[in-house]
Amino acid sequence: MNPTFLIGGELEVRRLGFGAMRVVTDPAEGVRVLRRAVELGVTLVDTADVYGAGRSEEIVAEALHPYPEGLVIATKGGIGYEPGGRTRDGRPEYLRRACEASLRRLRLERIDLYQLHRHDPEVPIEESIGALEELRLEGKIRLIGVSNVSLGQLRRAQSAARIVSVQNEYNRGFVVSEDVLDACEAEGLAFLPWMPLGEGLREPASELCWLLDRSPVMLPIPGTSSVAHLEENMRAVA
Repeated sequence: MNPTFLIGGELEVRRLGFGAMRVVTDPAEGVRVLRRAVELGVTLVDTADVYGAGRSEEIVAEALHPYPEGLVIATKGGIGYEPGGRTRDGRPEYLRRACEASLRRLRLERIDLYQLHRHDPEVPIEESIGALEELRLEGKIRLIGVSNVSLGQLRRAQSAARIVSVQNEYNRGFVVSEDVLDACEAEGLAFLPWMPLGEGLREPASELCWLLDRSPVMLPIPGTSSVAHLEENMRAVA
C-alpha cells in the first residue's frame, strides 16, 4: 500500500487524514486532538464552514497556525443558514463570501483544497464551480473539489473547472458511491470518504485498513473529539 497520495498532482498527503467536524464538541480538547494528529503524521486536515458555524475552522487555526510545512488544509462551502436551519446555497456571490470568511477564520491567504459542500438544486452546478474557478484564478483557492455528488454531477462540475477530489459518504456498509469511486480511481482524483467508520460496529483500525486497501485514491478522514480515539484510528497506518 502506498502510504501517500498526490492530490491534483501537487499536494502530497499521508493517506489517512483528519476530519475536524467534532473538534467543536470541546474546543480545548479539539485543540489537543488536532495537535496530536499532526504529531502522529497527519498531513491533511478537512473542515467546513458549517461545522460549528465556523468554529471548527477557528479551532483548526488556533491549534495549528502557523501551519507546519506540508500540512494541507481543506475546507468546504455551499451550505448557508436561515432561521429554520441549514440550507444549500450554491450562488456564486454566496460562495465568494463563504470562501473569504473561511480564509479569515483559518488565517490563510489561500486555501489548499476548497470543496463545494453540496450541490444547490436551485443553481446549476456549473455556475457554482465556475465561481470557485474564479476564486482559484484570483489566488484564493489552490485546488477545487466537490462533495456529496453523483457521477453525473461530477461530470458537470468537471466541465466548468478542473476537479481534483470528491468527498462522499462511503464505508464498508454504505457503498452507493462505487461508480464515483471507480471514476476517481480511473482519473487519479482523490476520494475522501466521510463517515468512514460507518456505524462504528467494527474495530476502527480494521475499517480504515479496509478502505485504504479498497482503492489507491482513497483518503479516509476519520474525525474525533478524543485523543485516545485518534490514536486508535492512527493504528491503521502505524
